[in-house]
Amino acid sequence: MFFYYLDLAWRSIKKTPFLSLLMVLAISIGIGITITTLNIYKMASVNPAGERSSSLFAVQLMSQDPDTWENLSKQITYQDAFNLLDSEVPVRQAAMFRTGLAVQTDDVNFSPILEGVRVTGGDFFGLFKVPFLYGGPWSKQVDKEGGYKVVINEDINNKAFGGGNNVGKTLLLNRKPYQVVGITKTWHPSPKYYDVNNGAFNDSEQIYVPFSLAPIEEFESWGNNNSWRHEDIRTYQDRLNSEMHWVHYWAELTNPAMQQEYKEWLVRYVEQQKALGRFKRPDAKGEVSDVATWLAYNKVVPEDNKVLVGLSVLFLIVCLVNMLGLLLAKFLKRAPEVGVRRAIGASRLQIFSQHLVEVGLIGFCGGALGLLWAWGALSLLSSRFDLEGSLSQLDSSMWFIAPIIAVSAAIIAGIYPAWRICSTNPSIYLKSQ
Repeated sequence: MFFYYLDLAWRSIKKTPFLSLLMVLAISIGIGITITTLNIYKMASVNPAGERSSSLFAVQLMSQDPDTWENLSKQITYQDAFNLLDSEVPVRQAAMFRTGLAVQTDDVNFSPILEGVRVTGGDFFGLFKVPFLYGGPWSKQVDKEGGYKVVINEDINNKAFGGGNNVGKTLLLNRKPYQVVGITKTWHPSPKYYDVNNGAFNDSEQIYVPFSLAPIEEFESWGNNNSWRHEDIRTYQDRLNSEMHWVHYWAELTNPAMQQEYKEWLVRYVEQQKALGRFKRPDAKGEVSDVATWLAYNKVVPEDNKVLVGLSVLFLIVCLVNMLGLLLAKFLKRAPEVGVRRAIGASRLQIFSQHLVEVGLIGFCGGALGLLWAWGALSLLSSRFDLEGSLSQLDSSMWFIAPIIAVSAAIIAGIYPAWRICSTNPSIYLKSQ
């Protein structure tokens, strides 16, 4: 019976092409705007850490003096990061910041390129499950003593060496030779939760060098640099000893007991620093946040996004109200035909079902067209307003969500017109024939 109703629906649409096209356009525009905002919200709010979200923790310290900023900083000082690395509680832990270096090779035909670089510890790759193609991270000894080792991703590997296993080869960074110890697959978690300060939806760095080289090579910080007091910083060592917040810190704590132990360790660390004349606030503390809490704390998904989703749904409702009026006009125009069908034995349920199938078909067509509107809108946003690539890609789930929303919304809008036409008294139209 469904396919019979579907055939009747298609015939009805062909009889009134202009009116049917108006309804398809009305619902498609509403679906297009709704899917566009919903896609951006979904891509922005995804937790890229997955099941590891509850084991990875960002570390924050309230090291500032009284009468300065009230909140915990998103970053910590270099001296605090250096001290936290002494803790034996976490399974893995890594301090990190972003810098940039000129990349060269021994090939004279290779033009130098400036690339963003992640300065971090060897545990970084295990912490965030960075996938390797060849080799692996540098050793613990490099983290302690320093060493000119580098991990690159496959894009840099292709540019610098033409692809393949190039572990052991030399890459020049700011004209210093670094030995390639690992080559990772392309890896771009979105949002980039381990460093939301440098663009939560920007691509990951393609080059990684040891954190232990920072005092030696005096890497610049390409991230946020915040300080709560004026300091006379003339040398890089002054910067390392300063109260400037510019380093991110993450720890892996795999169970509640370990998490509690690490929190107690941070309490002792804060007390130790107070004894040294730092951490002067009465409420000075250390805090850890899992990935979900960290993303919420940093407002990676702004409240504006939720408002936009709500407004797009309201716009869809307006489109459906217009569609309801068009459906009434279309269905009531066929009242004589329906009256004859009722007189020869068609039940109200059959008439009602037939018209809902027609509404559903219109909704499905509107949903398909709405997906094209959404795809075009995301492409336009990406090209004209520099929207991050991870947000401008239409999520695969939207190809299922859009038709479901469109068909469901159309059926809801079509219930009243379908009820009106099936409630028609057939005797009125029989007398008029």
